[in-house]
Amino acid sequence: MVKKLPNPMVQTSGKRKTSIARAVFNPGQGRVWINQRPLELWEPEFARWKIQEPLVLAGDRALGLDVQVLVEGGGIMGQASAARTAIARGLVEYLKDPALAEMFKHHDRSLLVNDPRRKLPKRPQGRGARKRRQKSYR
Repeated sequence: MVKKLPNPMVQTSGKRKTSIARAVFNPGQGRVWINQRPLELWEPEFARWKIQEPLVLAGDRALGLDVQVLVEGGGIMGQASAARTAIARGLVEYLKDPALAEMFKHHDRSLLVNDPRRKLPKRPQGRGARKRRQKSYR
């Protein structure tokens, strides 16, 4: 009898500011690719650590998975946070492990939940959302 895998493939997404990450999980040798580049070559190093966080927390459970992440929009850290959320959601969905989801929530809620914060719109009589032009009288 052939042993059936839990899920042959899982697709998840994550968002942060204007960055959107889409992750695809397949059975494999435990490789992680971000925009067709191995995670080990991802720069800056702090962004790499941020992306690796859910994989480190999952430990041995994530060893047999190949992860391909496509990230677009935003800056370096926004992309890293979006990829991190997509990877954490994919691990929970692929492994169907509620204990893993609870561990992620206790460690950092943004592992499983998109960050809803957005910038305020620019307003009239000002150079931005909050700053106003100074009055020359008074």
